[in-house]
Amino acid sequence: MDHPPIALDSGPAAVAGASVAPRGGRLVSARRLPKNSVLLILPTLLFLACFLVAPYFNMLVMSFRNPSTSAVYAPGFTVANYTRALTDPYYFGVLAQTVVLGAVTTLICVLIAYPVAYHLARTSSRWKGLLYVGVLSPLLVGVVIRCYGWIILLANNGLINNAVKKLGLVKLGLPLMYNSFGVGVGLVHVFLPFMVLPILSAIQSIDPALEDAARSLGASRARTMARIVIPLSLPGIQAGAILVFVLSISAYVIPILLGALKVKLMPTLVVQLLIDAFLWPFGAALAFILAASGGIVVYLFIRATGRLMRGLR
Repeated sequence: MDHPPIALDSGPAAVAGASVAPRGGRLVSARRLPKNSVLLILPTLLFLACFLVAPYFNMLVMSFRNPSTSAVYAPGFTVANYTRALTDPYYFGVLAQTVVLGAVTTLICVLIAYPVAYHLARTSSRWKGLLYVGVLSPLLVGVVIRCYGWIILLANNGLINNAVKKLGLVKLGLPLMYNSFGVGVGLVHVFLPFMVLPILSAIQSIDPALEDAARSLGASRARTMARIVIPLSLPGIQAGAILVFVLSISAYVIPILLGALKVKLMPTLVVQLLIDAFLWPFGAALAFILAASGGIVVYLFIRATGRLMRGLR
């Protein structure tokens, strides 16, 4: 027995389907886009090409130029800028210190952010909204203002050192600024929300019934966290770690204010070469070496965490 054709809705459900029957019962693909739909993304492509791709390509070409003291670069091309950057122990040491500081900052952010994100995801307290505000509040204040706040606390005559001296614990005070410790504190404070939010989103997607089931079967709270919650939240940890690491190795304002050029990092060195020494080709080469090094670290991290997350897919 023949059945009459069923009319399909033209709403979002129909758009998500594979086909519709708008004319004469003939199926037409709903995913087929009109030919002029490419024009919709053309402004975005032009914007990215003009303000992202073109400047990076210009810097890449400049990194192969010959240096000059009277102009931005001299005529001709060379690979000496990259050879010097990769073979000089000083620049290699600065690169290594930048990557290590970024990795340490990322690890500390993970250790601090995970308990906070788990509490926010599972709490039913009426103060939950205020906790969200507390996590997001650093994003509402500029980086420079936050660094000056840490200067007031960590300086040689700051609040912490004055309290330590008055208590007679240390006569000369503690070295809390103008070193890697001070820069690390500033980096963790500024980029911590970027770690909390991805982990929070990942934990919220985990059904709390899984934890209840594990506890009812005799698993302790620590074993439940180690075997269920943390593995299922690895995508959030991965996203937050990549974001914090990339932001940390490219930070400029925080090392300048809290390190005072005593902590040599690649971003500050690149700016010095571009502005003070006027060595644009060499500074561009260092910038791309930093970008390539960060990309390699991120790639290895994704491969390592991807193996751990294979069972989650």
